[in-house]
Parts: sequence; C-alpha cells; structure tokens
Amino acid sequence: MAAFAGDLKTIPARFGAAIPVDKGRELVVVNTHGTQVMDCWAFSRADVSEFMSMEHTRSKLSKVVPAVGDALVTTRRRPILTVTEDTSPGVHDTLLCACSPEIYEEHGCAPGHRSCEQNLHEALAEIGLSCPCTPPPFNLFMNVAVGPANEVVRDAPKSKPGDYIRLRAEMDAVVVLSACPQDVTVINGPGRTPREVQYAVV
Repeated sequence: MAAFAGDLKTIPARFGAAIPVDKGRELVVVNTHGTQVMDCWAFSRADVSEFMSMEHTRSKLSKVVPAVGDALVTTRRRPILTVTEDTSPGVHDTLLCACSPEIYEEHGCAPGHRSCEQNLHEALAEIGLSCPCTPPPFNLFMNVAVGPANEVVRDAPKSKPGDYIRLRAEMDAVVVLSACPQDVTVINGPGRTPREVQYAVV
C-alpha cells in the first residue's frame, strides 16, 4: 500500500475541492477507479491573479503533455507545480477547456448539469477566494489527441484503478481539483459515468 494511503481524502463524483499546498509539499492525485478525469488548476496564494497556465507551460516546455520532471508554469512563467511521479501511462491533456453549463446545454442536457467550471468557482468561494475567469485546466488522465485531419479526438482514459500523479508545489499554492461531471462522451470511460477520486497532501 502506498505510504500516503492513510492520508487520502475523497472528492465525490461531479464535485471539486480547493486544496492549499505549501511550497515543497506534494499533492498526490489518485484515479481511484481508473476512468475518472480530473481538471486541475493552481493559483499563487500570494496573488490569485497569477495561476497555472497551459499556454505558458506548452511554450516553456515545447511539448503538449508534461511528464515526470517537468514544471508547469504560471501566467508569469514561474514554476508552480512539478510532476515528480506518475504511475499512469502519462496520458494527460492541456488542450481542452473546462466543461461548462454552456457545453452541456449544447449537448441537450437538462438545466443544472454540474460542470468543472462550476466546481472551480464553488471550491474557491468555499475558502474565500475568487477568480474572474476560468483558466484552461491541466486535465489529469484525460486522453485527447490530434488526429490526421487536425481534428481533436476524445477517448477513454488509459489509466488503471489506483494510478496516481504527484505534483510538487514550487510556491505556496491553492490547487483546485474537479472530478469531471462529463457523462456525454467517453472522456470518463466507456460507461460515461463520473466517479469519485482521492487525493493527499504529503
């Protein structure tokens, strides 16, 4: 059993959580059932207008998917989270936006369908913070590729139950995780069923 197992906390399916992570500590994010995608954001605790940026990270790394040893950077190109371990196949996404009420409206879902956008802002509000926008997230375990005709291809996660990723905070940060409510496409597996996830700060 992993050393952090006794410290695990659960995020219910379709909901999110804001997690303070001090500089030098690590956030372990566990894909409990193997099929659940998690949207991940990180904000500087000193100034929430500085946040983890997928655009700046891709530019800094010259790659689309961060791997072990890579630092994700902020809107000011400063490292905020570093991937220190990843037991999954390493398939994550930096291209797609967070799901939103408008996306589910386009899909014909009933009003009130939960979204990662909603989870982000609710989680921040619970700890007295706010962000005027919804930054593009680091989509953990999301399997997205660019096809031969430059189309975006969404597929089921390649992770297995219990796979986890470790992210070390390079500054005092607030990390928000959302157990993605997507139940229209296969983003959360062939069953299209959102599941709970777990995390620990170590």
